[in-house]
Amino acid sequence: MSTPKPLVSAEWLIANIDAPDLQVLDATWVPPFLKDRPSGPACYAAGHIAGAPFFSIDDIADQETPLKHMLPSAAYFAEKVATLGVSSHSRVVVYDGNGFFASARAWWMFRAMGHDEVYVLDGGLKAWQAAGGEVTTSAPAPEAGTFNARPREELVRDMIGIRDHVKSQDIAILDARAQGRFDGTSPEPRPELPSGHLPGSSCVPASSLIASDGTLRSADELMPILKDYLDNPVVTSCGSGVSAAVISLALAKVGNWNAAVYDGSWSEWAAQADNPIDTVS
Repeated sequence: MSTPKPLVSAEWLIANIDAPDLQVLDATWVPPFLKDRPSGPACYAAGHIAGAPFFSIDDIADQETPLKHMLPSAAYFAEKVATLGVSSHSRVVVYDGNGFFASARAWWMFRAMGHDEVYVLDGGLKAWQAAGGEVTTSAPAPEAGTFNARPREELVRDMIGIRDHVKSQDIAILDARAQGRFDGTSPEPRPELPSGHLPGSSCVPASSLIASDGTLRSADELMPILKDYLDNPVVTSCGSGVSAAVISLALAKVGNWNAAVYDGSWSEWAAQADNPIDTVS
């Protein structure tokens, strides 16, 4: 299906769901600080697309760091996705039962591991059901695939790299958090962290990129928001590296496929006392 578009519609997926090289993955994730919401695994157990294994961003992650859902090694990623039935030749479609939260993150993870044939189901599970797609509670048992990861370091930034960018102001840094958290006028959901933002960064809330029906906004609607970032290097950030990928996904939709994600994001940056933090006075 090689396509310059990073998303597929629910109608497309319904028509192609039985293609032998297609692997659908459920990447539903709910932030743990939303204690009144069921977890991602609980949402998956309550109903998912038939044949879609659960892609956990907390399991397919670096297990040696205290930071949550950090990108794992290439070998670990390859081992984990192979058990989900993904091979290097697979066309992968990821979706989320909680908006775009982790489907965009999973999409970026596959791309960071060198896999181009990965797409996000536009509108997620809600769009699938609205289009007449069925859900099941039965867990699939996919045949293991063979996946060869080819990491793209240019799509990932660590704290050392971000410190260099902040010092030199040589790249656009786009923050997906809400405006109040960016400004420093609203508290972080992680109470141990101050709010504020990376010096020189700009606020592009992930919510501003999503239409009222839960799909990603059209290219025409995204252009006024992202037009200044189409041809220049971009790094995206957020609270913990999840909603940052929504900006990267939106940029890909309007033609910039090279936006990197600051993996540790605010959870890492703000935890270091010597990192500069700006606020809006």
